[in-house]
Amino acid sequence: MDVLGIDACGKQGWVGVGLTDGAYVGGLVDARLDALIERAAGVGTIAVDMPLGLVEKGWRAADLGARALLHVRRSSVFLVAPRAAWQEPDYVAAGDRCHELTGQRLSKQAWALAPKLLEARACWLADERIHEVHPEVSFCALAGGVPLAYAKKTWRGQNERRRLLDAAGITLPDELGEADRVPADDVLDAAAAAWSAHRIALGVAARIPETSDLSEISEMFEVDAEGGRAIEIRY
Repeated sequence: MDVLGIDACGKQGWVGVGLTDGAYVGGLVDARLDALIERAAGVGTIAVDMPLGLVEKGWRAADLGARALLHVRRSSVFLVAPRAAWQEPDYVAAGDRCHELTGQRLSKQAWALAPKLLEARACWLADERIHEVHPEVSFCALAGGVPLAYAKKTWRGQNERRRLLDAAGITLPDELGEADRVPADDVLDAAAAAWSAHRIALGVAARIPETSDLSEISEMFEVDAEGGRAIEIRY
């Protein structure tokens, strides 16, 4: 496979969808993200549906931009707390630190991401092939810039997402092998991440915020203090 799109899938860990020349070639499931990536030997570009770059204070411009883009689907984008909040031992302490740095408390839904976020972030810090994506942003782009009307866990929403992927050349088979037991919405999200990974590999992917080139100086320009990489969502 040339590129790999990855989504977290609860207790099962992580699900990956691999593409070659933009077409589906296989799925992978593993309890550990680093193990899944290692199994995709030789893959050149990896896109992960998880916040990766963290700011020191305030909210990430990438999340605010994604919310503005998605309109009706804006609630699918959690506001990601500054780095210090994720270093706290529990939700209450993390909420206190988040309030100190942003003026608002961290949501319980966002804190639930903590184990997977920290796992994915460790991989991102160590591997420049890895990029952050958000499936709803990717599906919006696949639909011509129109946010999808139906949620991904609904029958109509899942069928719409599968049709959009198929129209883009990513035809998911009825049998996915080891990914057969993964919830359908996680497979679809991993496939959307793979679509974005393919665009990144081709050099045609867009980014949120639009100005995040390390060669540019801008007030919107955010860099992860620990990793030195741009904080952005690609699609």
